[in-house]
Amino acid sequence: MYKNNKWRIIGLSALVAAVLLAFLGSIMFGIVQVPFRAVIDAFLSFDGSREHLIIRTVRLPRALMAAVIGGSLAVAGCLMQAISRNALAGPELFGVSSGAALAAVAASFWLGSASLHLFAWSALIGATVAGMAVFFLSYRSGQSISSTRLVLAGATLNLLFASLTQGILILNEQSLDTMRYWLAGSLTGRDLDLFWQVIPYMSIGAILAFAVSGQLNIFGLGEEVAQGLGQRIAAIRIASIIAVVLLAGSAVALAGPIGFVGLAVPHIARLLVGGNYRWLVPYSAALGALLLLGADIGARFALPGQEIPVGVVTAFFGAPMLIYLAQRKEKS
Repeated sequence: MYKNNKWRIIGLSALVAAVLLAFLGSIMFGIVQVPFRAVIDAFLSFDGSREHLIIRTVRLPRALMAAVIGGSLAVAGCLMQAISRNALAGPELFGVSSGAALAAVAASFWLGSASLHLFAWSALIGATVAGMAVFFLSYRSGQSISSTRLVLAGATLNLLFASLTQGILILNEQSLDTMRYWLAGSLTGRDLDLFWQVIPYMSIGAILAFAVSGQLNIFGLGEEVAQGLGQRIAAIRIASIIAVVLLAGSAVALAGPIGFVGLAVPHIARLLVGGNYRWLVPYSAALGALLLLGADIGARFALPGQEIPVGVVTAFFGAPMLIYLAQRKEKS
């Protein structure tokens, strides 16, 4: 663990450098291998060749989305664990991911379309509705928002939304065929137009997350102590919920539900910098981007001649982490 700010800055700088290398690797490596020189030429002297087209229209959008989606999911998980005081919390527990998936499936079913833009906007709306529902279910008049009620409301709605999604898919085979790849979490076929439409919402969520990061440490003291210190617990929690909805909802809108990133990455960051959320949030963002970039590269080579959804790769990484955390929590 880095014990002073000097080493934390050095560690964060090293992580950013690793993200940049993984970003370059995401552009270079795949079924079609692209040399480093071709990557440089594609931006400095684009000539319309096959390699340059692959780089600018396929690999670059995919690498950008992997980096921002990984960072967004990790920061959303970090905020969820802070405001719920639950080490196993993440965007999935909050119901945001399942709410976004339900809205996308329902829109595809009713409108009869499998457009990625339809998935993106319906998922963003679904994430917002799910976040608002969790907030209102965990609120009681005259009382502050309880972390326990927040977790229970999120877990209940998560199960409800997941069941409704499965019900729609079972009733309509066409929706199942067109959406099963998206529901597994995939970066294939995304373009920069979709990215630029969603990035403003993700940016607002990131700004909110960094703005409240310095205040999140007070949740570890307990609400009564924090309120006694004059902290506005309700305002911080509401701002955090909005940030989670925007970050996780935008991520699902771009790539579908990708699990375990928001759960596992904050714990890795905590091993490096401890429990200070001023450092946990930026470390989570960098580690999340690095993880999803690496998972996306691995998804291209996991099966010979075939690509698997990146959500499958993150599940292989995240499932052992979830088991480890559950056992560690039980021992403690």
